[in-house]
Amino acid sequence: MTAIFTHELRSYFHTLTAWLFAAFLLCFVGIGAMLYNIQAAVSNFEYVLSFGCLVFVVIVPILTMRVLSEERRQKTDQLLYSLPVSTVEVVLGKYAALICLYLVPLAIICVYPLVFSRFGEVYLPTSYGSIFAFFLLGAALLAVGTFVSSLTENQGLAAGVGIALILFNYYSVSLSEYVSTSPIGSAAALLALICALGLIIKFLTGSGSLGYWVGIALAFAVAVTYLVNGDALEGLLPEIMAALSLFERFYVFVNGVFDLKAVVFYLSVTGFFLFLTVQSLEKRRYN
Repeated sequence: MTAIFTHELRSYFHTLTAWLFAAFLLCFVGIGAMLYNIQAAVSNFEYVLSFGCLVFVVIVPILTMRVLSEERRQKTDQLLYSLPVSTVEVVLGKYAALICLYLVPLAIICVYPLVFSRFGEVYLPTSYGSIFAFFLLGAALLAVGTFVSSLTENQGLAAGVGIALILFNYYSVSLSEYVSTSPIGSAAALLALICALGLIIKFLTGSGSLGYWVGIALAFAVAVTYLVNGDALEGLLPEIMAALSLFERFYVFVNGVFDLKAVVFYLSVTGFFLFLTVQSLEKRRYN
């Protein structure tokens, strides 16, 4: 794992990847600091991070698109499978390198509240609590991008799918205001999500029957709930879209509230997508 981590980290800094990632992140945060803290004379540094989190839509997919898809395209993943390391160590080594790369510009951003506090009143606990949440948000999105990269050898496709997923998550709360709140609408949306889940299970396990029966069981449960108590599904879809929003939970920290449930949610999302990444590589390894 250490060798993989060192190799990945060295490769990032020997190319423009690390420098472009840091430049884009610092550029967005710098623009936000200029707009909020300097031009508008607002002392809340957390508003800068609220503005800067939009940059994740672009930089995370571009950073993660080659993590595993490049290995598949160049067939070097076969070398990884032949090494005396487990798939978990491969994934964790590559992901740890991404986290270290992410921490470099974040360490510079940590200096900003101290600088601004020299020229005005900045509430440092809220500022650094927001920076901590900003780190967790980025870590979760990096795990999502790593999983997407494991699904294909086409880097452009991995980047495009990653941008679409993160962009949808960014606007999910706004979009939830326009989706149907009726029981039938929620039931239809749940059935669509169940079909997607069945396909993911089939892809990761290679067992079509497992995905099929899981889908049947969940679809049956939704149908029974709709027939017995349809009102229980009313407004469920907008609630699900809001609950799954990574960015919406970040705004809680921006508002000055340290939400422990949000921390657990970010860590759970990170662990879940790293687990899916391991399963995706395991399937290819045994094939």
